[in-house]
Amino acid sequence: MTTDRRGFLLRTAGATLAATTVSRAALAGLPEPASHDSADTAPPLVPPTGPHYNPVVTLNGWTLPWRMNGGVKEFHLVAEPVVREMAPGFTARLWGYNGQSPGPTIEVVEGDKVRLFVTNRLPERTSMHWHGQRLPNGMDGVTGLTQPAIAPGKTFVYEFVARRAGTFMYHPHADEMVQMAMGMMGFWVTHPKTTGQLVAAVDRDYVFLLNAYDVTPGASVPKTSTMTDFNLWSWNSRIFPGIAPLVARQHERVRIRVGNLSMTNHPIHLHGHEMQVTGTDGGPTPPGSRWPEVTVDIAVGQMRQMEFLAEAEGDWSLHCHKAHHTMNAMGHDVPNMIGVDQRDVVDRIRALVPGYMAMGGNGMGDMSDMAMMPAPPNTAPMMGGDGPYGSLEMGGMFSVVKVRRDQPAGDYRDPGWFRHPAGTTAFEWTGALPDAAQAPAAAASHAAHNPPNGIEVQAKKPDMGGMPMEH
Repeated sequence: MTTDRRGFLLRTAGATLAATTVSRAALAGLPEPASHDSADTAPPLVPPTGPHYNPVVTLNGWTLPWRMNGGVKEFHLVAEPVVREMAPGFTARLWGYNGQSPGPTIEVVEGDKVRLFVTNRLPERTSMHWHGQRLPNGMDGVTGLTQPAIAPGKTFVYEFVARRAGTFMYHPHADEMVQMAMGMMGFWVTHPKTTGQLVAAVDRDYVFLLNAYDVTPGASVPKTSTMTDFNLWSWNSRIFPGIAPLVARQHERVRIRVGNLSMTNHPIHLHGHEMQVTGTDGGPTPPGSRWPEVTVDIAVGQMRQMEFLAEAEGDWSLHCHKAHHTMNAMGHDVPNMIGVDQRDVVDRIRALVPGYMAMGGNGMGDMSDMAMMPAPPNTAPMMGGDGPYGSLEMGGMFSVVKVRRDQPAGDYRDPGWFRHPAGTTAFEWTGALPDAAQAPAAAASHAAHNPPNGIEVQAKKPDMGGMPMEH
């Protein structure tokens, strides 16, 4: 939802403070501070002016509009308290920009002159660092080193030229442990003037940030002193099942840009396809340095730009491969009860606490089916999300890449669950292998490669060297 300035100021927690410290004339000279509070993935913002480019899609987010003023692109970011729906039925009180955490994505073109107004409606001072940008030192946004802090109610102006194409971030360099732990961050994309071998044209371009929070079950404000024991691992301040799918038409070239502003590294793993790292926050990677991967590790403070050809239809998992990062509302002091017979103690406890349920005796997978298990209000389920075959038993940093042959170009709507062709799904063994259970392609391959009097296994290593860099 986008609001005008009047509605935006009335909604904002710091509106009274801002109105008393910034004159009406000064406010009138600023670009309209667009705001967005929906957790849905907004459609790409097609550039209304300037060079054309293929805009990015921010997962569960949006792109900040701008105005042109004398050949300069002007943006207005407002640092403020926000309420973020992290998953259906679960919200957190965070700090962010323009109504949301993370803040809106900023998109420019290589060579653009940009002017960014940053208004502070937080209860403490802040600043803005443009992570990875080449710019004048005084525009780097480090409180006390390159500029004074932006006091509550004040607006600062940053001006520089977007000198190189690439994938970047923005975040404060003021009281960082608190402000970034509260969700203050955003994505920045500088598109190249022209596409080529280093930066290829793509059909779909997704962006999201990796972040983490420690929110006690039943609470809504993150603990800001947590160093490692986070219980909510998120993409763009969303946790599965609240993370939107990444949709593609079969045979399209897809780019995924990921930035890490959490406290640890994240190995991002894609099923069913091979990726190449085509860029970092340092710039595009030379084609000769690229190799196929299915898991790309992203360290703290790093950006990675990965690309793949969406060749295989289906619903393919995309997730962090640290197992505990695909769970929500985790407890770090829960004893290991696997193999422990709890029946006797459960009966005794239920006499005192009706409805008590034992956990962990046979693993934690069953927890994903216990939707009615009592929990404090505003608590995310540990694992959740229903798939076509039952519970997905996932949470946190998990989503699905949905590849469809009939997905219209430029259509980002969720196509629903994939319908597998007959004979192409795993099935229960019942003592015999019915012909109907074999995929036709698999049966033909079996007949061609297995002689009557023996078994022969043939394998061929795929050649990724021919992965095209252009359409």
